Amino acid sequence: MSLIEPHGGELVDLVVDAVRAAELREQSHDWVSWDLTARQLNDFELLANGGLSPLHGFLGEADYEAVLESMRLADGTLWPIPVMLDVTPELAAAVSPGSPVALRNEEGVMLGSLMVTDVWKPDLEREAERVFGTTNPEHPGVVYLKDQANPWYVGGTVEALQLPVHYDFKDLRKTPRRLREEFAASGWSKVVAFQTRNPMHRAHVELTMRAEAETGANVLIHPVVGLTKPGDVDHYTRVRVYKAIHARYPEGSASLALLSLAMRMGGPREAVWHAIIRKNHGVTHFIVGRDHAGPGEDSSGKPFYGPYEAQDFVLAHEEELGVTLVPFKLMVFVPDEDRYMPVDELEEGTRYLSISGTELRRRLAEGEEIPEWFSYPEVVDELRRTHRSRAEQGFTVFFTGLSGSGKSTIANALMVKLLERGGRTVTLLDGDIVRRNLSKGLGFSKEDRDTNILRIGYVAAEITKAGGVAVCAPIAPYAGPRAENRRTISAVGGYLLVHVATPLEVCEQRDRKGLYAKARAGIIKEFTGISDPYEEPTDAEITIETTETFPDEAADLIIDHLVREGYLPKES
Repeated sequence: MSLIEPHGGELVDLVVDAVRAAELREQSHDWVSWDLTARQLNDFELLANGGLSPLHGFLGEADYEAVLESMRLADGTLWPIPVMLDVTPELAAAVSPGSPVALRNEEGVMLGSLMVTDVWKPDLEREAERVFGTTNPEHPGVVYLKDQANPWYVGGTVEALQLPVHYDFKDLRKTPRRLREEFAASGWSKVVAFQTRNPMHRAHVELTMRAEAETGANVLIHPVVGLTKPGDVDHYTRVRVYKAIHARYPEGSASLALLSLAMRMGGPREAVWHAIIRKNHGVTHFIVGRDHAGPGEDSSGKPFYGPYEAQDFVLAHEEELGVTLVPFKLMVFVPDEDRYMPVDELEEGTRYLSISGTELRRRLAEGEEIPEWFSYPEVVDELRRTHRSRAEQGFTVFFTGLSGSGKSTIANALMVKLLERGGRTVTLLDGDIVRRNLSKGLGFSKEDRDTNILRIGYVAAEITKAGGVAVCAPIAPYAGPRAENRRTISAVGGYLLVHVATPLEVCEQRDRKGLYAKARAGIIKEFTGISDPYEEPTDAEITIETTETFPDEAADLIIDHLVREGYLPKES
């Protein structure tokens, strides 16, 4: 159904009443079920509560094609980001137009139904090029399409039985309808929204207060707490920061609400999408920053999007959007005047101070002071509670190399030396040990090998997150799973990749079990280095060649690196 609301125009609400919900639950016993992924849960929630108005469900093929080519739905409505239900080949084969699907959370609770209108297999590389303007696998959106998305799409209309349940920050999880009602009750005729996926500091407060003064609007701090960029600060820490920041605004001038959005990091297109979503929440003005919703630079230092490209995109559609653009002005601290000012308003030669996100993370990691001109004490306290210095963090040392290269020997030596030092628990995840326990039953196909390495990465991440040390020594022949483990583990602590680069001929000479000989004879299939490839890492922090380095020396090299990086103290 649709609701006409005073702020933002027509609002779609897909949550059905109790009678219809009971009917759907009863009928669903004979339906195919689909467990929504984390990203799909975010999309479902915003579909259900009207945040993605005017959509009534996941896009069908005609709308999908129109969005890719023209940033519009098939009927011409402005819509820049495709929102589909990606599914497995098995689910795609089990449904057809007219089929109902029960949509469930990971625990199997039915959240809604989907009446299928379309089933198709998309060209995901083409989608990446159209939506993100690149097929570079360093772009998080491209990574998702390439490595995480299911290969088939299903479109159709949605009926929601209930919204996903959140156990955290319940008072801040405000639907579009609730926010509109609150704005109306408070007499707020103009509302300027501030989008963020990062902690807020003094510059952000100064920026939003300037936007408030310039527009005559009240401020909505509207951070994303769904899926964001890998490596971002967790939303629990960020929301505690936002609550502390909220108290810095004059009473009654600002509101705080959370947005369960799965960001695509789509830059200019996504900036327009964010403006549409904020309009649905009752917003009249929207702050768009430099490189809004962009993933930054690739490994060569080239930005994926221009610094003002997102602002230009929103401005070009401003009248149609019905939301007024408020350009983000880079705020810097001018010590001689003891205040923040927009950098473009400074006279030439004016001295100013600024701390980048990279510099902030370094200071947190190394336990350095964070000045009060940059952030408020209560914000720094919250960040330090979560972001311990490297000396207090857990870390993972991940070895990779051919069978017989010496990985396990060095890993054992490293474990003993770390235990001798003390201070942290140390867990060895050796390839053979993992195969017997954690990955028992897996074979040696590429799929099973990938699964094995990702399981090791999951366990290592949990050990690291708890402040311990994980020493991992599998062969890990493929770059993809190694990169995924780096992303996962680096998000919770330290990560060090060690390539034990012993030549193949040396590994064969050391082979006491005769595995290489059996592989060359064809007795053992899919053997790394013989009948299966080994993708040498290009991102290893340390490379060790064991024909010239003894295990004891290799372990010391690793420890020296960990000391230099601040994870281990210098020994007196």
